[in-house]
Amino acid sequence: MNLYDTMYGRLPNLVIGFHGCDESTFEKVLNQKQMLHSSTNSYDWLGNGMYFWEQNLERAWQWAKESKSVEKPAVLGAVIDLGYCLNLLDSHYLQILKNEYILLKQDIQIAGLPLPKNKGEDKTGNAMLRNLDCAVIEHLHTSRKEANYLPFDSVRGVFWEGDSIYPNTEIKEKNHIQICVRNPNCIKGFFAPRGFVESW
Repeated sequence: MNLYDTMYGRLPNLVIGFHGCDESTFEKVLNQKQMLHSSTNSYDWLGNGMYFWEQNLERAWQWAKESKSVEKPAVLGAVIDLGYCLNLLDSHYLQILKNEYILLKQDIQIAGLPLPKNKGEDKTGNAMLRNLDCAVIEHLHTSRKEANYLPFDSVRGVFWEGDSIYPNTEIKEKNHIQICVRNPNCIKGFFAPRGFVESW
């Protein structure tokens, strides 16, 4: 870990995350005290881990309702300490990831394999299957482990997604900050999001 990581690599506050899921997962985690399973798909947007929408309950509900893998939509809330975070809203970590792409590309070429690609575009041109991004991020995690560097507890990224909310703007309907938690100890607790008290 370098000086920058020591001083600025840990985000100092707790965040609220929301995880869209099936009601069965909601019940297992909240009522049966089971841990949320990590996603290990080769197309995960921020690599492998447990995914949350940062401070975005509505987007979590949208995802759960639109997902073909969900029978009964539900949303889990979580209190998260991001710990040592690969924060892709920070130029320092963006440069690290940019360099890692070059290292991955070299390793792939030596192995004689094709470089993964982001694919599966939606109607607005956003790649929905992030195979390349996942490969770069996972390559970084593996490289750090092999070098005995401190592992990242979480990954955080911003995504511009969906249609423009009005003409001539880059503000999209589904813009969000996504969190991928790798270290389960970063999750301080799960909760059931509650409704707003209208009378207050």
